[in-house]
Amino acid sequence: MAETIELPEVEDTLDFGRKLGEMVRPGDLILLAGPLGAGKTVVAKGIAAGLGVHGRVSSPTFIIAREHQAGDRGIPLVHVDAYRLGGDLTELDDLDLDTELVDAVVVIEWGEGAGERLSEDHLLIRLDRRPDDSRVATLEPHGNWTDRRIG
Repeated sequence: MAETIELPEVEDTLDFGRKLGEMVRPGDLILLAGPLGAGKTVVAKGIAAGLGVHGRVSSPTFIIAREHQAGDRGIPLVHVDAYRLGGDLTELDDLDLDTELVDAVVVIEWGEGAGERLSEDHLLIRLDRRPDDSRVATLEPHGNWTDRRIG
């Protein structure tokens, strides 16, 4: 069942990601969807902060995927930007992300329509930016995510 969360400020978007990062487990897959400027990278930065991974988190648009070493929680983060793939899923397959899904948390920006094939167990987060610059996140849990309290 989908859940909607209001995110009035950028800090709220970051904090939402941080809380999510504090609860994720190795093997979790999170797909981020929404238009440019909706807050996908901000959520990814929050997840990284909640995980406590090492390295600066930015949109990996030109390299497609970036792995951040595990911090205190012992869980690495693989941050993927599928925007440049333009529907060509062979490059996504070449990243071998199903292997990463054993030990790491995988977050895929622009992942809707591509990332679902990696695992039935995933959380889809659709972000929308409103004219007043606030954001709303719609969470759609799938598989083992349906039994977890997220928001």
